[in-house]
Amino acid sequence: MLQRIQTVYLLIIVALMTATLFLPLANVQIDNAFYRFDATGISAPEELIYPTWGLFALVAAITFIALATIFFYKKRILQIRLCVFNAILMICFYALWGYYVWNAQRISGEGFAFNCKIVLTFPVISLILDYLAIRNIGADEALVRSLERLR
Repeated sequence: MLQRIQTVYLLIIVALMTATLFLPLANVQIDNAFYRFDATGISAPEELIYPTWGLFALVAAITFIALATIFFYKKRILQIRLCVFNAILMICFYALWGYYVWNAQRISGEGFAFNCKIVLTFPVISLILDYLAIRNIGADEALVRSLERLR
């Protein structure tokens, strides 16, 4: 299980997406007040102002699927399908994040500004690692099929 490079890729995806769950994605300024935008929503120091629980659930699902994919090492085709599904969810992360930023900007009006953090790049890095995992799982499947053909 831990002998293959795709397992390392998937573990890095789990670590990056877990960090995305808990670290702030952006700093938001509405008029003269500063807020934190993370996976759970836009929040002041003590209260949640604009909840984004859908984003939290999406990131948690991506993390769980990447972790579960590691344990399907004997079913390589299923692993590839789960990785492709996970890649689609990572793209949906940015669509949902963009929707939440657009909606928050629309609600707050003219005094809305935000600064993105480095954590916002973690899903892109995870998407690249997911692609590399798919390639290596496919290479393993091709190797196994070629060995079965020799018997």
